[in-house]
Amino acid sequence: MTESRNNLILASIILVLMTVSARSVNNMVTTTVPLLGKYVLSLPDSIVGLLSTVMFAFTFISTSFLNPRLNAQFRRKIFIASNMIIAISLILFAYSTVLTIWIISAVAGLIFGFIMPNLITAASLAKDKRSAERLLSLYSTSLSLSLIIGPALESYLLTMFNYRQIFLWFLPLAILGTIVSFNIKFPEVKREESGVTAIKNKGLIASILSITTYNVPFAAFTTFLAILAKERFDLSNFVAYSVFLPFYILSFLTRLSMTIRPFTNLRMPLLISILITIVGLLGILYAPSYELFLVVIALLGIPHGSIFPMSTIMISRATRIEERNAVNSYFLAYNNILFLLVPAIVGFAAIFIGLTLAITLLVIPVMISTVLFFKMFWNDKIILS
Repeated sequence: MTESRNNLILASIILVLMTVSARSVNNMVTTTVPLLGKYVLSLPDSIVGLLSTVMFAFTFISTSFLNPRLNAQFRRKIFIASNMIIAISLILFAYSTVLTIWIISAVAGLIFGFIMPNLITAASLAKDKRSAERLLSLYSTSLSLSLIIGPALESYLLTMFNYRQIFLWFLPLAILGTIVSFNIKFPEVKREESGVTAIKNKGLIASILSITTYNVPFAAFTTFLAILAKERFDLSNFVAYSVFLPFYILSFLTRLSMTIRPFTNLRMPLLISILITIVGLLGILYAPSYELFLVVIALLGIPHGSIFPMSTIMISRATRIEERNAVNSYFLAYNNILFLLVPAIVGFAAIFIGLTLAITLLVIPVMISTVLFFKMFWNDKIILS
């Protein structure tokens, strides 16, 4: 028996509002704090990079060590308080100094690590599998929508306001998230599991291998894509940044289609997504014009849209409610590690072989992860359910 229509609609509305609020604010903070540090507080590039590292490092601490160990009842209180603290932190960022920006960034990074894993878990708590997988796809769609709404809103606001004021303009979104957070579902269990049991769960192993096939190149894209476009084709700053637009639009449309018509068998959709990734990485190397480069980047939006929700669906299929929070936390912690390491590795390699080839060579870890994934799970019900 499927979830009642009214309950599913209400859960969907709550999930979309909470996800758009949390991810839009999260993306704004992580991208604007470096700009605030460099252009308002006059920090050198090396220190600005360290500022971002501090934020991601504290997110890693909460997602990997703290959130998995909290029981559901206490975690709900932390989740609500975290949304309140994020709203307060936006005000503090707007009035930050060279000293206080470090403290606020560390606290914000820590707090974001309590919000995002619990949203994935909440999306998977529907009473039947079909509804849960539809909500997980809707959650992923909302993430993509946030990455369109947030940057578009900030780009418009920056025509009229400075970097300090941007934080205050995102305050209504953070307040909305605080209000909605009281209605987010948490597991109704007496005791949850974490540690070795969750780490060995095949859902976590499968999701890590599958997400590696895309988030390794995507971690590089977030840092270097606009730079690559500008250097390869001699573009203005605005035109170079616009390369993200078709990428995120295709990602959003892919996730929207998966919400409307969820995949039951993940084998072929995942295989096709990985093949598009491999072709896209090679296309970046050989694209002779900016127009074809845009086409390649747009195509890469399809696996960006599909692989993340399929990875979360694998977790939902392979976990019990008692271990799902821990597995989701470790999954996001792994992604956090990728976003810490990959840009640094690509940047270092670019010194010797150039940025284009450094990004294209990411096809190697993609193919290794693909072989390992399908060797382990080709006939497993985790993708054939």
